[in-house]
Amino acid sequence: MKLQPDCDLFCRVIDNYGDIGVCWRLARQLNAEHGWRLRLWVDDLAACSQLTQGSIPEGIELCAWTSDFPAVTPAQVVIEAFACELPENYLSAMTALPRPPVWLNLEYLCVEDWGPGFHLQPSPHPRLPLLKHFFVPGLLPGTGGVLRETDLLDRQSAFDIESARRSHAGDIAGRWLFLFCYDNPALPLLLDIWAAGPGPLHCLVSAGKANAQVSAWLGQALPAGQGSRRGNLHLHALPFVPQTDFDKLLWTCDLNFVRGEDSFCRALWAGIPMVWQPYPQQDAAHHAKLAAFQAHFAVPPALADFNALWNSAAPPSPTALTSAWQQLDAALPELGIQAGEWRSKLASVGDLVANLLHFCRGPKN
Repeated sequence: MKLQPDCDLFCRVIDNYGDIGVCWRLARQLNAEHGWRLRLWVDDLAACSQLTQGSIPEGIELCAWTSDFPAVTPAQVVIEAFACELPENYLSAMTALPRPPVWLNLEYLCVEDWGPGFHLQPSPHPRLPLLKHFFVPGLLPGTGGVLRETDLLDRQSAFDIESARRSHAGDIAGRWLFLFCYDNPALPLLLDIWAAGPGPLHCLVSAGKANAQVSAWLGQALPAGQGSRRGNLHLHALPFVPQTDFDKLLWTCDLNFVRGEDSFCRALWAGIPMVWQPYPQQDAAHHAKLAAFQAHFAVPPALADFNALWNSAAPPSPTALTSAWQQLDAALPELGIQAGEWRSKLASVGDLVANLLHFCRGPKN
């Protein structure tokens, strides 16, 4: 190993870069703002390389998590992301240390009421003299909060929206949207609605699933860096951007379509209206997550009605989706004010890294 780290962070890449996206953001912030040295153990380094784009800060080492896990001395802090389960030989090495590491299971984002009661609960290992604590990222007081770099809001204040838009189009008049979604049965119809709309609408299309659906709707590929126009809809295909540039896409637009966990949290920090597609689950748990967010953050009917159609398993009716979009579009000024209030509410919970450091440095550790 190149360094003896302050933290070993373990991550399995499940799907759609969500897990590794959160872990890479966490590693970068701990390193950049607090000088932590980290080993990030990943079972799919190729997925991680998509996010890093070859730029790995000094003090972070990307390590392949293979079945024959190497014999290493555990770090002072061990973070097991999303219950990924540590290798047996690493657990044994933890018990051999004079003082066991601070061991945290970083949970998925919780927006439901159970989050505060579960956050920082202890979990003794059933066989070994080791104690793990559950660290629950969340939006409610009493949870671990969500990730936010200390300079994020300053960088947004200095961001030049007009220049960003002109990098995509010569005529920037009209509504600007960012589209980042999973496969969505409502999207083709929504594209029809936008194309037939009363005024120009610019849509920044993210690489991956959103681009694939838009290309299918167009009947031809939409390569990164190129555009296409249908009626009043101006489509701009984006490349896969490094994580450090993702926020700029959110700041460029009047309305952001986001998905999963990481982009949802970044959209909250952006303070700009958003539509959320939680990760679809077979037991429909994503609907409960969406409902909890909308209840706790007093989401108005115009957005709640659109979210319901956007997260439906079946394509909505053209009449229903057209009406919902028109109401959402008309409500954007009001939603902009409320999005700023959401950001303030989230800030009162504290950012995840600060809360994590407070626990690691606490008297019990």
